[in-house]
Amino acid sequence: MIRREPSREDSIIERFFRPLAKHPGALALGDDAALLAPQAGFDFVITADTTTAGVHFFPDDPADLIAKKALRVNLSDLAAKGAEPVGATLALSMSAATGEVWLEKFARGLGEDCEAFACPLLGGDTTKTPGPLSISITAIGKVPSGTMIKRAGARPGDLVVVSGTIGDAALGLLALKREGLVGGLSREQIPELVRRYRVPEPRLALAPVLREYANAAMDISDGLAGDLAKLAAQSGVGAFIETARLPLSGPAENALRNEQSITGLIDDPHMLSTILTGGDDYEVLCAIPETEFHAFAEAAGAARVPVTAIGRFESGGEVEVLGSKGQRITLDRLSYSHF
Repeated sequence: MIRREPSREDSIIERFFRPLAKHPGALALGDDAALLAPQAGFDFVITADTTTAGVHFFPDDPADLIAKKALRVNLSDLAAKGAEPVGATLALSMSAATGEVWLEKFARGLGEDCEAFACPLLGGDTTKTPGPLSISITAIGKVPSGTMIKRAGARPGDLVVVSGTIGDAALGLLALKREGLVGGLSREQIPELVRRYRVPEPRLALAPVLREYANAAMDISDGLAGDLAKLAAQSGVGAFIETARLPLSGPAENALRNEQSITGLIDDPHMLSTILTGGDDYEVLCAIPETEFHAFAEAAGAARVPVTAIGRFESGGEVEVLGSKGQRITLDRLSYSHF
């Protein structure tokens, strides 16, 4: 007779992650794979992102916020594709010394967002690593058949439209690195920027609106300028955006204004570069026909997602950033790159 004592990995799964596996297809995390039945009239949309300590978050960030960010960056991809979440898998690589207090907090944060965004845990893996903490999540969504919004599809004349505000997360990261000293901002203005960096807001409420109006879309993860260039390239068009039309939060506006007062430049390339290329916005970037923008904005407003037209797609292959006087601004880089 073989008596199998549960391993620590078994115990971790049983205690922290099985309670999150509420979808029947997860099989209570008791099998090697999940089982999802095809739904008539729908396509599955699948995306995956890895978040790593020291790259996407600070090693000493709160465990619940680390979990939330790891899931939300994937949900942001689904939102930009016009998809509704179905579920997600989790691959967690951690040190053998990771304690149960940390795991409990991580699982609590993940569970809160799985519940809030109707995205139950379907399965995954836990492994030991001598390297930094790494979290890989694969999220699965669904769209009515044939309606997923791709990067390709923007047409000359379409408006370049973004949701929310741009640059907050990049400034939040800068504030964390500089211990709160960024752009002459007061200590009271920093927490909201840091929150945007640590806990992005996936625009899932915008998904059905995008399916109705957008010709192309993607989420802004590596920086607005670079991600616009990617979308334009996939669509075979060019584009321009105007810095004067960028939707900025109060703290971001203050940081930009303070930098301008120091440098004496109306369009200071350093602060603009941080806002345009820093990344981690996790807002939606999309191409909307000009004749449809008013209706799109109204529908987005009804979904409580603000949207702003900041430029236009055009023929050709160039992507330009235009300053307050229409002059072309040259950026040192277009976006964050891992390599």
